[in-house]
Amino acid sequence: MAQFKYKAKTKEGKMKEDSIEAPDIEKARSILKSQGMQVLSINRDWANLEINIGGGGVPTKVISLFTRQFATMIAAGLPLMQCLRILAEQTESKPFKKVVLEMISDVESGSTLADSMKKHKNAFPDLYVNMVKAGEEGGALETILTRLATYLEKNDALVRKIKGAMIYPTVIGVTMVVAVIVMLLFVIPVFAGMFTSFGGDLPLPTKIVMAMSEFLQANIIFLIIAVVIMVVAVKSYQKTPQGRVFFDKLVLDIPVMGDLQKKQAVARFTRTLATLLSSGVNIISALETTAMTSGNAIVEAAILKARTAIQEGESISLPLSKEKVFPAMVVQMIRIGEETGGLEAMLIKVADFYDEEVDTAVENLMAAIEPLIMVLLATVIGGMMVAMYLPMFKMSTLIG
Repeated sequence: MAQFKYKAKTKEGKMKEDSIEAPDIEKARSILKSQGMQVLSINRDWANLEINIGGGGVPTKVISLFTRQFATMIAAGLPLMQCLRILAEQTESKPFKKVVLEMISDVESGSTLADSMKKHKNAFPDLYVNMVKAGEEGGALETILTRLATYLEKNDALVRKIKGAMIYPTVIGVTMVVAVIVMLLFVIPVFAGMFTSFGGDLPLPTKIVMAMSEFLQANIIFLIIAVVIMVVAVKSYQKTPQGRVFFDKLVLDIPVMGDLQKKQAVARFTRTLATLLSSGVNIISALETTAMTSGNAIVEAAILKARTAIQEGESISLPLSKEKVFPAMVVQMIRIGEETGGLEAMLIKVADFYDEEVDTAVENLMAAIEPLIMVLLATVIGGMMVAMYLPMFKMSTLIG
């Protein structure tokens, strides 16, 4: 998250100067407009730039454990401040311990628990803060924390499934690339020198592999520089609004993996919305928070369209039915939930169903990808070795 300073006119016509955190300037502008402000100027707040070498956020697992323990202590009747002090003492994460200690100081100074959490975006996202705020205002903090802990645990499990599905092909892919580079740089030149000393005409596959080896040896530095530049350029483009939309759409359109990502997006959307609604957050705020925590620009845009439609008097299901991200079955179940007054329960059912769908999709993906990777590995490495041994077979035939 970056910090932006802005000057804006509120709904009442008053001038306001403040700062806001957002992924980029366009997102910051969008958030301010959604709050009914007329943005006059907005710029990056370089004075408050934070450099975080460690990469940032507190792990979800730490927050999930904190939330579950917090809920248990509140249910046991312990005072809020005592709960926070105990949690600060027993947490093993030093960055998070600092966060909790700062929260204790803020609460002692008169801030609400939600306001003290709002200052630590790296630990508590908007979803978390909004739910805690609803719990404090409604006198149901224990219930809210329990729901939050369940949500975080399920969401973390979902993310780990997706990451787990990518570990094996990534490791094999990297291993294959390294093996090919090592062979082209160190193994093939040995064979090439031997074949050159023998003379004679070499088979076409051998010539191709030797040409690849010579090219890599001559241009390895330039290729490394080109790869680094390309990676930096892609990363920079991803941070722009247009780049985020492009890559998020690309992810959803990839065969097999795209379907898996859509199921994950639906599961996260329905569970997040159900958790917020059941915690007393109004539908407009719930959809805005759900959109911001969706993790995909295409899904976010679809949810925000639904939010706008609801503000104009439409149902949730109608605008969602126009978006390709949400399957017809999901839209139908949401419609039934709206009509019967059981939207929260229906959303949880959809989330549970798609959690199982993700499990099945991951298993099917692994079952399909393992043989494909082995065939590819055997084809590339085996093909190069065969190309190098072809001249030897040819020589042995001639000698025989």
